[in-house]
Parts: sequence; structure tokens; C-alpha cells
Amino acid sequence: MVVAAREIATWEDALGRIARSFLVVRQHDGYGFVDGSSWSGHGNGDGDVVAHLPACHLETLGDAGFVAEHRLRYPCMSGAMANGIGSVDVVEAMGRQGMLGVFGAAGLPLGAVEEAIDRIQRSLGEATPYAFNLIHSPGEPDLESAVVDLYLRRRIRLVEASAFLNLTLPLVRYRVAGIGRDGAGRIVAPNRIIAKVSRVEVASKFLAPPPARFLRELVARGEITPDQAEWAGSIPLAEDITAEADSGGHTDNQPAIVLLPTMLALRDRVQAEHGYDRPLRVGAAGGISTPWAAAAALAMGAAYVVSGSVNQACVEAGTSALVRRMLAEAQQADVAMAPAADMFEMGVRVQVLKRGTLFAMRAAKLYELYRSHDSLDQLPAGERAALERTIFRAPIESIWEQTQAYFRQRDPSRIEQAQRNPKQKMALVFRWYLGMSSQWANRGVPSRTVDYQIWCGPAMAAFNDWVRGTFLEPPENRRVATIALNILYGAAVLTRARILNAQGVSLPPGVPRLAPRDLVEIENLSSG
Repeated sequence: MVVAAREIATWEDALGRIARSFLVVRQHDGYGFVDGSSWSGHGNGDGDVVAHLPACHLETLGDAGFVAEHRLRYPCMSGAMANGIGSVDVVEAMGRQGMLGVFGAAGLPLGAVEEAIDRIQRSLGEATPYAFNLIHSPGEPDLESAVVDLYLRRRIRLVEASAFLNLTLPLVRYRVAGIGRDGAGRIVAPNRIIAKVSRVEVASKFLAPPPARFLRELVARGEITPDQAEWAGSIPLAEDITAEADSGGHTDNQPAIVLLPTMLALRDRVQAEHGYDRPLRVGAAGGISTPWAAAAALAMGAAYVVSGSVNQACVEAGTSALVRRMLAEAQQADVAMAPAADMFEMGVRVQVLKRGTLFAMRAAKLYELYRSHDSLDQLPAGERAALERTIFRAPIESIWEQTQAYFRQRDPSRIEQAQRNPKQKMALVFRWYLGMSSQWANRGVPSRTVDYQIWCGPAMAAFNDWVRGTFLEPPENRRVATIALNILYGAAVLTRARILNAQGVSLPPGVPRLAPRDLVEIENLSSG
């Protein structure tokens, strides 16, 4: 049956009905589309068959093992955004649509993290998957350990590990806690890690078994038994790693088109070297904000895709309406690198929005002063006065008092160290600004707009370009699940278009158009 004149009249119609397969037939007035579900590979009396357009289900775009292992419907997750920007609302919205949301626990006090656990476990229950962030804290190892204690006590079974420069004992302890064998004798670890990485040397450590020195220490501390240490030596620390390209926040600004294939090749080498009885998987993050980016990543072999910057512009994100408006106006050149608050002394940088804010420039100035002087007392009088007038808006002594009050609650040992080391004291005072800048943004403090620290990558601009003139242009209409499913749906449409191209079919200019759709329309087009 030729359906071009009725139900399927255009290329857009045929490509958009992703759950249906069609034969493309050449007719006297162009092309027609025939139901291809029963195609045997032979000709068709309605015209010459020039191509077969197979169905492309959203559920099967990535790696089926990733979807099954994490009990998802779609191979998609929202990455953690620190300070609760990756909010409970984000996690709930993603989970209820069959995707994985990660709560942004980094930078929050333990009490706030536990409150989030309470709400998510109460609202989503056992059936709906979710994850929590575990960020590397080289300057606060006790805090990292305390977060792991909390996750183990509250039975958080999946974490996204981010910003790790090296492996740590708390990270390994999380992975191997409760490890055992199932009824078939297979080694089972109840706690799983999705590691977000941008460097091969770090990725290789996550894909390898936990280091023997850490396992020995855990045995000595009575955390695991010798048998458990032996079992842990035959499984990867993380079965899933996310290749993080040019993203917002912590990033090495790597191009995805280079980074992802490199990580896939590493995966294959490690899999062969260790002979694991379970597959290793690589997902893609950084730049995933449009169907074109997702389609490219999936075509290169990504097991799943991770969105980041774009989620911060959604109504569910734990930030202010003003920040969402600023992100909705971002263009391609509106991002910059700036010193990171959590790794300031190490020179680690994060990618932030520079349009409408002076944060990147002011943070860079603080790091320059830190590198050039050994104490606050060494600062030239003019520099000190400028800092107090424009950046701190208070005497440095007052900022130090606020800093001490903060660390009395978080880690009193940092105050003692700073009192012995003037340069460290200077670092903590400067970090006050870097830490407060993100809080001012999240709360939408109007008097501090020029100091907002807003983590953002160039993907934000690409998203804004894609949705311009559509219902997703206004920030108040942006919702994480709607955006994620539009990205996946568009990737499926693009995949079908490439299949036709590979069979020699040239599509008309501008096809496919990929205008965003609402969730009901996507569900209808995805189901038949």
C-alpha cells in the first residue's frame, strides 16, 4: 500500500514516525512511502524500491546493557550540577520519564544531602533509578569520606564520580562495600560507579580493578574480608565511564570527536587485558545539547549521552530565574575559563558564563595575586583597597571572619592550618569569593549579578540556536525531560536520514527540520 498521498505525505512525516519502517519507492511524481514492516527484500508493484527506512526506537539508540543495568527506558542521563543545581526536582523529572538523574551533592553540607536522599527515596521509591554525585575533594579528604559514609548508610547504590584526579580510599570503599557472589557464583558488587573523566590516564584507573593497596588497607581496617578483597580484584572499579568533552564546570576542553574514540579504544584494550565477565561501556558528555550532537556521539559508539549545561537553564534546576534568563541569552563566544573554588591552589579551572558577569575576570585576578604573593600582608596597598572595594565589598578582616565561621562547621583543621601558613590563609580568603559567587547566582542576589559564577559550556549556545523561535525559547518553558527526549528523538530522526543517505537517497534541503515537540507528540511518534 502506497501511503504517500494520505497518512505519510512528506519526507518529514516519514522520518518523524521513528517507530515505523518504510520502503521508499520512486513514482512518476517523486517518491512514495510503503509500509516496510513486512518487506522481504523484493520489489514492490507500486514503484521501484530505492531505499529501506528501518524503525529507530529511542530505547535502543545507545547500549542495551546500560539501559538494562540501570533499569532505564532511555540511554540518557542528566549529569550532576554542584550546589544542588542538579536538584531533587531534576532527578525526579528524569526518573519519571525513564532516564537517569544525578543529584548535585558537591558543595552542599551533609545535612542538605541527606535531606535530598530522604525526599528522593520517598518520592521515587525502589523502582525508579537515580544517582548522587561523589566529587573528588583533595583539599577535604575527611568530607569525601563522610559523604561515602552517608551513601553507604542510606543505601545509595549508584554514584557519578566527578573531578577525580586520582583514585581515593573512600571511592574504593564505596565500590567494594558489600561485594559478594550470587547463586551462580558470579561476583556481584551492589554499589556502582559512573565515572566522568576527560583524561585517558584517569579513565584507565577507573576501568581497572580497585588498587591492591587500597584493598589491603580496607582489610586491615576491617571494612572488608580477605575474600572480598580477592573478589574485588577481578571487577572494574567502574563499568561505565563518561567521556567528558568541552563542558561547563570542571573541564579539560577536549573535543568530543577526538575524546570519545580515544576512550572507546581504551575500553577495548582494558577489556581484553583483564578479561572481565561483564562489558565496559563509554558514554558521552560535554556539548550534548542538540539532536546533532547526540546523533554524532551515538554514531561514534557512545553507550549513552549525558546532558549538563542545558539542564541548568530548566525550571527544575536549583538556581535562580535570573540565571536561567542569562543562560537563555548565551551565544557561542559567551563562555570563559576561571579558577575553580574547590581546587584553587592547584590551578584547576572551570568553564563559566562570561556574558553579563565579571566573575571570570575577577577570579583570575585573585589567582594572579595568589601566585604572586605569599600572604595577604604582602598585597600592595592599592591592590588590597581595590579588592575590598570591588570584589569583597568589605574589609579583608571581615571576610576572614566569615571564612573562619564557615570552616568551624565544615572542617576546623583548615583554620589551624591557615593560621600557621599565611599563603593558605590568603587562598581561603580568596576562595570565599569563588564559593559565594555561585551561591549568589543560585539565590539570584540582585546586588551581586556581576559576580555570578554560572557553570556553562558552549553547548548552551548551540541549544539556544536550535530552539530559537520555538516553545522552548522562553526559559520558563524549559523542562529537563522535555529537552532530553527532544534531543533523543531528533537524534533518531537524524539517524534515519543518514541511513537514507547511505542508500543514495538525497533529501530535500532543510530536511529534517527537527523543530522541538511536546512530550505527547514525541510519545505518539515513538510508539507507531
